[in-house]
Amino acid sequence: MKNKSFVIKPWGNFTQYTLNTPSTVKIILVEKGQSTSLQFHKHRDEFWKVLKGEAILTIGNEIHQAKVGEEFFITAETIHRIEAGNTDVELLEISFGTFDEEDITRLKDNYGRIS
Repeated sequence: MKNKSFVIKPWGNFTQYTLNTPSTVKIILVEKGQSTSLQFHKHRDEFWKVLKGEAILTIGNEIHQAKVGEEFFITAETIHRIEAGNTDVELLEISFGTFDEEDITRLKDNYGRIS
């Protein structure tokens, strides 16, 4: 992630994820046993940080057993999915680029929403 920085201060520190960059920030909750579509976006990159639970993340051809605190960057047109196993999963998502909820090409979907 090109704009991420870690800054030490006398009182502690902070991690900065964006700086003067248009972005969209979400907290995503995927309920136990559920998953998002296997999908990709044409016009945006996404940064994910696991906030709660253990996620099964598909990013490109890799499957990650992601734990709290782990971070991932998904470039535009990379196939991805978030799955929750035995617990709910909460992720911070920061999207970079032109954000549009319609910019989703679904390849697989458990809810009948194939693009």
